[in-house]
Amino acid sequence: MNKYVLNGLYTVIGIVVIAAFAFKVFQPIQVLPRMRLSPAYNFIDQDGQPLTSETLRGQFVLYSFTYTHCPAPCYNISDTMQEVQSRLGEVDLGSIPVSFVTISVDPDRDTPEVLNAYGKELGADFDQWRFVTTTNKALLKTIVGSGFETYYEDKGDGNFALDPGFVLVDGWGIIRAEYRYTTEVSDADRILRHLGVLAEEVQNSTGTAKLAYEAAHLFLCYAP
Repeated sequence: MNKYVLNGLYTVIGIVVIAAFAFKVFQPIQVLPRMRLSPAYNFIDQDGQPLTSETLRGQFVLYSFTYTHCPAPCYNISDTMQEVQSRLGEVDLGSIPVSFVTISVDPDRDTPEVLNAYGKELGADFDQWRFVTTTNKALLKTIVGSGFETYYEDKGDGNFALDPGFVLVDGWGIIRAEYRYTTEVSDADRILRHLGVLAEEVQNSTGTAKLAYEAAHLFLCYAP
């Protein structure tokens, strides 16, 4: 390989490095990372109706994980979901629908009737916020534990060890953000901000702008 070819190669590498650095420093486009595919599932909701992962394609979905007998305040899981739902008007979502899905890890006690009463107590809008589970415990463990990477364990005394948190999934079924429990502040502000970032990407990443968004995914991760 002669020196002219080497010089050209070094120039291309230099341009790529400079472009990556510029994206990282100036952040002309903000994106949430594409983390992994969310798991497929077939749950039963609070009305005894099936809810599948395919049903929610094309929507942003915020998942939470709990059980109705979780001792109060149960890590403020439901409070955060309520807050995000009530504040959706603060975010420019265009025409993109947002759904909320709370998955119970306690199918023995959390029947559809119990989940229905629980949702009503929270003032949930069942057209947008669904409460689901499945009686197949092995499948439930696979979906929640492996698919959503949320740890829980039945302690055998009516309580569960639970790693509370939220998972945000885009309209293509890709996990874009995870929010693990902290004692500092509510996750609602971060979740709403991230919904805005996702909506902006969907609305703007068309035509030649799509290349810019793909470059942003390649060169940087959005810092919350």
